[in-house]
Amino acid sequence: MLNITARSELLRTIVETLNVVVEDARLDFGEGGLEVRVVDPSHVAMVQMGVDAAAFDNWEVEDTALGIELIKMKELLSLASSTDLVEMQYDDAVGQVNLNVGKIDRVIRPLDTANLSPPNVPGLDLPSSVTISGADLAQALRAARQVGDLVNLSLEPDSFSVHVSGDQDSVSVSYGKDEVLALDCESPVRSQFSLTYLLPMAKMMASTESVCLRFGENLPLKIEFNFDNDAGSVVYFLAPRVEGDL
Repeated sequence: MLNITARSELLRTIVETLNVVVEDARLDFGEGGLEVRVVDPSHVAMVQMGVDAAAFDNWEVEDTALGIELIKMKELLSLASSTDLVEMQYDDAVGQVNLNVGKIDRVIRPLDTANLSPPNVPGLDLPSSVTISGADLAQALRAARQVGDLVNLSLEPDSFSVHVSGDQDSVSVSYGKDEVLALDCESPVRSQFSLTYLLPMAKMMASTESVCLRFGENLPLKIEFNFDNDAGSVVYFLAPRVEGDL
């Protein structure tokens, strides 16, 4: 049984963040809140998300796993203003999700969750980290995209840099230790990542006060940020592009 009410802006953030990685997602509702883990088909990127029950206007939930086509949620939410409330109900006996926004009622048939098993969260020992405002990071990545598709992230004990080199052009964005919120780096590290995966998530991070990036030399990138006054959390994992990758 599921009976929840949420601001459309909260649901929009949840759906659009997951949609960066996948088209379909399994949403696990429990007494304490919502938990979601998804990985893209190529296993390059993964999102782990948690949202506290307190972030919702109404939360009447028994443990429920729902498979949802995210585009259907996005279509409905596109009709709502940021302050509209969205009601969502599900009953196992009926087997359909009922959504309501104002005068609009939409019925969605959930997906089979057997085909949407949550991935395991990788255990990573990432030696260095930097915490920066979401706006600064998003701007740096947008600047990088003007030159190329692969971005180099570099950390030194006193600086963080974003750099891309193209056939003729290049772009660099650098921040000193006193220009970021926190920096932990004992020795220089550098790793390269695809902007195809980073830029869509940068849009979701742009309005957040702080984003923590953890990585090492040619190791995966781990990005952590919160939303909705810290009621929601996102951990985004992205595999590096190393020499020899196609």
